[in-house]
Amino acid sequence: MALHRIGVLTFHRCINYGSYWQARCLVEGLRAMGHDAVLLDHSSTKANRREWRCALQPQPSSRGLGGDRRTHALKTREFFDAFARLPLSMPFSTEDPGLAEEFDIVLVGSDEVWNLRHPWYGGYPIFYGKGLKTDRLVAYAASFGNHPASDGLPDQWAALLANFTAISVRDENSEQLVRGALGLAPEVVVDPCLLFPSVIDRGPIETETPYVAVYGHGFPKWFAAAAAKWASSSGLRLVSVGYRNDWADAQQIAAGPERFATLMAGATAVVTNFFHGCVFALLNAKPFACVSSDYRANKVRDLMQTAGSPLNLVTEANVGTVPGLLEAPPGPEVRRRLDLLRARSLDYLRHAVAP
Repeated sequence: MALHRIGVLTFHRCINYGSYWQARCLVEGLRAMGHDAVLLDHSSTKANRREWRCALQPQPSSRGLGGDRRTHALKTREFFDAFARLPLSMPFSTEDPGLAEEFDIVLVGSDEVWNLRHPWYGGYPIFYGKGLKTDRLVAYAASFGNHPASDGLPDQWAALLANFTAISVRDENSEQLVRGALGLAPEVVVDPCLLFPSVIDRGPIETETPYVAVYGHGFPKWFAAAAAKWASSSGLRLVSVGYRNDWADAQQIAAGPERFATLMAGATAVVTNFFHGCVFALLNAKPFACVSSDYRANKVRDLMQTAGSPLNLVTEANVGTVPGLLEAPPGPEVRRRLDLLRARSLDYLRHAVAP
């Protein structure tokens, strides 16, 4: 008999590798702990329209009407197939959470579920627990994304967070926002991909032709040039995963989420400006170099600090560190730190959903 019926509320239908894998890892991790856990299958016509438009042309200045649009459509279909295999609740409207099933616990997170600036999910009360039928609201690794702690949290949203019986976040920016809103310090925990890495089926790893995985888009020219120069001098191909980067040697734009996991695990090193690019580099113990972007600055910076690898975050001032970062994985102290964080995160989750 299951311990609890748990509904996990997150961005489980985003055409984004990190969103997919954090949702799958969390729900399958809870099921492995003995709970009857499913993803709350919410859907919004308004949000879907924006999500799919972004999925088909994630880079506005790119060749969206040509071959890449068709390739992104193939990638999107791969995601839809993967979504269908997830453990899901009965479907309901994101705008009407009262139509959702009743659960013993609703667990909100991970991802930017509390980001009031999210381009299509920002400001949806459901992610703050409003209207859901449950005895207990819990947050795991929730994030406010690029909503800065300096802006604070408006009272209406703080009041909703006060209804949670347990709150954990995945970055220091979010910790400061919760602390300022509720006067309590939430636990800072690891992303579900780092918490339940065994969920991620990496498939057969390709090792015959060594390559560097490039994950992200909109890289600064100085960063791309440094990565390309190092790869060329090292005899390695640059393989861009999920997005077009013309400075890479090959494009794997149509990769689905499982293929993404395989490509990241098989890479010699990782070049990224995405949060989950760093996460997958860390969980696979890969050498990596990351550069920040305006939208992801908070979460990438805080992940590097939390993991104890801030030097992997490159700026133009220290671009000369790129070769060294891509030649050696994070040291044993980073692995030990992640092991401690994983144990603490698992302890938080067990207590938060305990009978």
